[in-house]
Amino acid sequence: MNETRTLAERVCRTLRDAGHQAYFVGGCVRDILLEREPADYDVATDATPERVQQLFPRSLAVGAQFGVIVVLEDSASGDPLQVEVATFRSDIGYTDGRHPDRVVYAKTPQEDVKRRDFTINALLLDPETNEILDFVGGRDDLRAGIIRAIGDAEARFREDKLRMIRAVRFAARFRYQIEKSTFAAIVKLASEIHQVSAERIRDELTKLLTEGHARRGFELLDETRLLPELLPEIERMKGVEQPPQFHPEGDVWIHTLLMIEDLEPGCSPTLAWGVLLHDVGKPPTFKPASGPGTRIRFDEHAEVGTRMAEEICRRLRFSNEDTAQIAALVANHMRFKDVLQMKPATLKRFVRLDHFEEHMELHRLDCLSSHRNLDNYDFMRRFLAETPPEQVRPPRLLSGDDLVRLGYRPGPAFKAILEAVEEAQLNGMLNTHEEALQLVQAKFGLSQ
Repeated sequence: MNETRTLAERVCRTLRDAGHQAYFVGGCVRDILLEREPADYDVATDATPERVQQLFPRSLAVGAQFGVIVVLEDSASGDPLQVEVATFRSDIGYTDGRHPDRVVYAKTPQEDVKRRDFTINALLLDPETNEILDFVGGRDDLRAGIIRAIGDAEARFREDKLRMIRAVRFAARFRYQIEKSTFAAIVKLASEIHQVSAERIRDELTKLLTEGHARRGFELLDETRLLPELLPEIERMKGVEQPPQFHPEGDVWIHTLLMIEDLEPGCSPTLAWGVLLHDVGKPPTFKPASGPGTRIRFDEHAEVGTRMAEEICRRLRFSNEDTAQIAALVANHMRFKDVLQMKPATLKRFVRLDHFEEHMELHRLDCLSSHRNLDNYDFMRRFLAETPPEQVRPPRLLSGDDLVRLGYRPGPAFKAILEAVEEAQLNGMLNTHEEALQLVQAKFGLSQ
């Protein structure tokens, strides 16, 4: 049995032995009923946070003001297991559109579930008897494939605007429909999504991109009018035509949807965002065909798109490391068209890019979502398989210290000399320190 579930069952048993109610609650119950492996387990109880901490000394009060305690335990592998334990509660007021202004602890699970987001996430399970407690019709909505807000949809979304994106994500992930009044409430309140912090929006969109149903997710963002609020740069891809000889699939929006549709579930977030944004520079650089023999052009769209991707990443508070990788994916995606003509040195520097496997996967998806010609991709696969790492990143034949000993003073010439040596080495023209010295003598003189 899953170690986290075992811990959750033990948490419930301990709480019940101490005279409290305790149930599995939320997404784990939903996933159990759908015969999916839950990612985590949450417990709901009538015990107060203080009482939970008394019963579980190894715990963290990460959300004690909202009645949430995290119980910790080491796994067999040594990695920490955790189960979130929440006290039954009613939430009073949501002035900031995220946190309740006041929490009132409740005595029954019926009161607790009324504050939750969607019916399918408000089911409880008794781990001793496997009895399901359903006070909001969640089982019927699971059977029918419906995402329905609990109670008044508009009120639920006003409490936490992020729930609007979550509704889209769950509908995409499970291939469900969003219930009519729930959908209408999202459309009405879409412009208020900006009240949610950039970090929470980023994390929810990243889940949407990496859970395996990104195309449907972005189609729903579009249909609910959330897309122009969250990512207007993606919205502007719609209707931007492309040269049919390279892009028979249609406009930039369709091309991007086809690419994110083929993202593997669980793929890296930077790859997913790189795929989403790789052509973000096309709308502002679009130039129509100007006459016979000409075609639609997007001159410098990779460079423009790189700057736009960096701005989007800053807006969504990505880390500097992730921003750099996403920008690199956008900046380099057009270079694959030239790999057959690249000098060995240029090709070796290209594959030395950080996380080059992500560049390869973006290129593969790009081809499959357009002309479907994988010749350059296959060439790169062969090059990577057949080229030893020591040829891609050979040890340096000359150092700055060597140049100082030759009489050179540190300065701009250093970089030019060392780059010339590396270029010749990567092209297979140099193999030894002595050959490097001869190159410097022939090209730059042995001293200055």
